[in-house]
Amino acid sequence: MAAIFRRAMDVLYYACVLVGCIALVLISAVIPWAVFTRYVLNSAASWPEPLAVLLTIVLTFIGAAAAYRLNLHMNVGYFANQAPPRIRKSLDLLVQLLMAAIALFMIIWGESLVEVTWQNTIAEFPFLSVGVTYLPIPVGGACLLLFIIERVWLGAPPDPLPSHGEGAASHGSAASFE
Repeated sequence: MAAIFRRAMDVLYYACVLVGCIALVLISAVIPWAVFTRYVLNSAASWPEPLAVLLTIVLTFIGAAAAYRLNLHMNVGYFANQAPPRIRKSLDLLVQLLMAAIALFMIIWGESLVEVTWQNTIAEFPFLSVGVTYLPIPVGGACLLLFIIERVWLGAPPDPLPSHGEGAASHGSAASFE
């Protein structure tokens, strides 16, 4: 059961990374187009800025879940790293429980936000529900919660790119302020 769950989390992780990368590439294409239409054509397009904001929401919430899974987010671990191993383990569990509370908040209140705004539309994209644009919040929260369950139940996932840590700090401490 544990191996199946770990493989499922690997697939979910790669899906989150793919979605985040696609959003980042699209943002990188949309913003230059906005600059080109504004300053070269002297006729600013109305859609690039709201699209970039929507893609940033996707990148932020889905990408953050993927970053959390591999502990690639910024964190301040100085004091925790100074503690004895038993206390350090308890502190890590506390962090995971607090992050689970944040993930549940994202799921519950994000779903509520999606539901409340489902009938609204965006002026630049009248075919798109505002609720759809907020879907990355509860979806990202659900992914985050699953990654937290994985970390508590099975421990930290193995690094999918073990060679990226060579010659540098390991991924667990690379983003840490120590």
